[in-house]
Amino acid sequence: MAYSPLLLQLVIILGTARVLGLLLRFFGQPPVIGEMAAGLVLGPVVLGAIAPAWHAQLFAPATLPALDSLSQIGLVLFMFIVGAELRMPDGARRQLIAASWIGVGSVVLPMALGLGVAALVYPGLAPVGVGFWPFALFMAAAMSITAFPVMARILKERSLTHTELGQLSLASAAIADVLAWIMLALVIVLAGAGHDWMKFARLIIGTVIVAAIIFGVCGPLFARLVARHAADGNVRSGLLALLLIATFAAAAATSYLGVHPVFGAFLFGACLPRDNRLLKTLVERVETLAVVGLMPIFFALAGLSTTSKAFVGAGFGALALILAAAVFGKVLGSAVTARASGNSWRMSLSVGSLMNARGLMELIVMKVGIDIGVIGPELFTMLLVMALVTTVMTGPALSLLMPASRGSLHAPLPVVPLRPER
Repeated sequence: MAYSPLLLQLVIILGTARVLGLLLRFFGQPPVIGEMAAGLVLGPVVLGAIAPAWHAQLFAPATLPALDSLSQIGLVLFMFIVGAELRMPDGARRQLIAASWIGVGSVVLPMALGLGVAALVYPGLAPVGVGFWPFALFMAAAMSITAFPVMARILKERSLTHTELGQLSLASAAIADVLAWIMLALVIVLAGAGHDWMKFARLIIGTVIVAAIIFGVCGPLFARLVARHAADGNVRSGLLALLLIATFAAAAATSYLGVHPVFGAFLFGACLPRDNRLLKTLVERVETLAVVGLMPIFFALAGLSTTSKAFVGAGFGALALILAAAVFGKVLGSAVTARASGNSWRMSLSVGSLMNARGLMELIVMKVGIDIGVIGPELFTMLLVMALVTTVMTGPALSLLMPASRGSLHAPLPVVPLRPER
């Protein structure tokens, strides 16, 4: 049998992700930060610069299709779980009006700043042939993402999930991400259609039909199947197989339309009944494999898309501009609307700091952008650095605003505990 480098690649990728995840966790950061950093370390910026010959041999272009297939499976499964767990946090409904304002504010200002940044960097960083508006709208969407899973983990580790701060932040993040993903879906359709408005109309109509089938047919069908075959909370292998088949079918349908497959997987997950026992099973059987075994491959391939050219010449200026717009837009947009909703400045800035975390969700947005061709390696690298910096700064910023000696901002709310997330 001919030697295949895939197994060695997996050993190096998973080992590096695990080591850096544990190292960053020692410094109080979520493990996902270390795993994201592992992608940067294994890319041309670090490993490629230290050992270029070995790096070129290890990650030779001919060896990457197998890794790409595995990463696509991991990404589809992960987004399926993200859709399945999408729900308003228990206990947060009484804060829905304030959360809606904060969610909108945390999206509108970053989007506006993203459009402004796009106008400045478009001539130098947009790929050849990409129109201004697909590029600019992508930048707007990329600036407005919040990492709901990372936020949930930070709140859980600080015992803040059940507080008013925790519930308000989680509800606001859920609303913000829905708006940002709608914007990203529009970007994908625009990029896929180009200047052909008939094609644009077909993509919109096709996407609406797929969504209608998922929510109108699959939703009720799987609600009955779960009620009949998993009423005791035990999802048997037959039902799990059907869930996986439907997930990949939904991803294939949106991919066929020219929309990224993650949207199909996300929509199917969102159509499932809001059953915590079902979610627990999916987390144990599906998410664990996707997160531990497959998502590090996604990070590594993302790292291979980076380039040291992003930090040459005017690159540092563009990176500084992107970082400033991202942090200023998220923190100020969230804090001002939180303050206008009657919260104290300390509470408002704490919400803003949490909303500024971007984490894995930003990386998924970036990967979609480079896959559909609206951004190039230089901007991809800058956005990856932005995602790491904004997520790393969340914990320290929250500690400054909420010293441990002062306790939580408000007494715990009587709610059902949320599951800790990445």
